[in-house]
Amino acid sequence: MTEQNNPEPNYIVKQLADELILPESGKQSKVLIDTPKTKVILFTFAAGGGLAEHVAPYDATIQILSGAARLTVGEEFVAGKPGTWIQMVAKTPHSIQAETPVMMLLTLVK
Repeated sequence: MTEQNNPEPNYIVKQLADELILPESGKQSKVLIDTPKTKVILFTFAAGGGLAEHVAPYDATIQILSGAARLTVGEEFVAGKPGTWIQMVAKTPHSIQAETPVMMLLTLVK
């Protein structure tokens, strides 16, 4: 039984695979959370798609959820696959090139 004037729950449940489809070309993104402390963005890339080298203004983590990608982090090359997790301090140069369709989660800690 629930009370009628309950406040909003203090959690969110999402099935990430249902948030975006893997595109046939290019990339898609969806902001899942944007608070004063955290921003979480879900990305999908078609095979051959990606992001050129860039930096984030905040500490960040990248998590590969599905697919295969070539990533650079600083001077290191990383073979991305499901379960790959990368933590970076702010302004670390990085890039991603999808070898297959890829789903990736980016978390920025403001």
